[in-house]
Amino acid sequence: MILLCLSVLITSCSILRPDKYPVQWPQAQCLPSFPDQDGWYGADGAYSIRLDERRTLWVFGDTFVSEEQKRKDRIGMDVLLGTTMAVSTCSENAAFKIKYYLKKKNGKFVSSFGDNEFLWPQDPFIAQGVLYIPLLIIVGLPENPPPFNFKIGGHKIARIKDFQNDNPNFWPVDYQDWSPALAGGIEALATTSVVHDQYVYFYPLYRYAAGNVNISGNILARLPIRQLDSPAGHFEYLTKGNVWQKNLKPEEVKIIFSAGVSELSVRYHPENREWMAVCLSPENKGRQLLYSTAQNLEGPWSAPEPLIESIAEVDPESALYDQNTFCYAGKEHRQFAQGRNIVITYVCNSIEEIDKQESFIRKNTFLYRPSVVTIRR
Repeated sequence: MILLCLSVLITSCSILRPDKYPVQWPQAQCLPSFPDQDGWYGADGAYSIRLDERRTLWVFGDTFVSEEQKRKDRIGMDVLLGTTMAVSTCSENAAFKIKYYLKKKNGKFVSSFGDNEFLWPQDPFIAQGVLYIPLLIIVGLPENPPPFNFKIGGHKIARIKDFQNDNPNFWPVDYQDWSPALAGGIEALATTSVVHDQYVYFYPLYRYAAGNVNISGNILARLPIRQLDSPAGHFEYLTKGNVWQKNLKPEEVKIIFSAGVSELSVRYHPENREWMAVCLSPENKGRQLLYSTAQNLEGPWSAPEPLIESIAEVDPESALYDQNTFCYAGKEHRQFAQGRNIVITYVCNSIEEIDKQESFIRKNTFLYRPSVVTIRR
């Protein structure tokens, strides 16, 4: 399961006109929730994207699944490795409704993407009417002890030109392998995705180690929208001198998130004419949600500040606490905002062996599912 930590320390560069930023989609008082139904019993990831005026798509990582209804625990339950999807709507009286669309093959639950590959979802985006879902290619490392017995082996994009059908399993999908187009050292490209001003911006998780040079953190990359179908040679990376370069040079690249962020959100807040980055600090097992703001995607960003004092699941004083729990995957969902409220999800996991049937995560279903926080700024 996804165990990459989150945090944020951010810096740097130019000014872009606020009236060019996209208008957000408010849904007054319609707040997400994630009940057990349709065979879905918890997952992580929880990236979301507005598809149209009616629907929001949710993509999740590894998922607990079962044919049994109204389960009270996950003992003996299967874990589907890969990606699952759901679609949510808001009624006229602002009631949130979600339906999980689990995919089956030969009577067995399977990942929504990749027949013979293990693929984790990242932040989806829509450009020129086409839906793109970035996917991490995960390679198992059976010789390593769990839960860190995997590595990221590459990047694929699920390209969906027609997503009108209510059931996403019926969407026609074709795949692009972006791995050869990316610079070496990029472990996770679409930690968050932003479509803006003829580009798609990403904040890749980047690591480089050679000789006495050891670099780890998030950099800023962009790709022209017109090159999404042929990205090779067109990615650009921001340097310390605030210059965009096509050749990533470790000694020149600017680290934007110095702690190394694997999941976050960067979204525009028109009421304040600023961007907001939201993530979960990796300190104290992910106990604190942080945010920073900036006038443009390159920065300069404000110093990180807490959104809430602590997360209960990793607070020793809380009844939800377990010593093996850690939290991550903090991100904002702008389409559910009302006024100056911000709506955030995070996920808590466990370092216990997942196959241990009497583990805390299998006995307690509040763990390993998106938790929703609404915060008034």
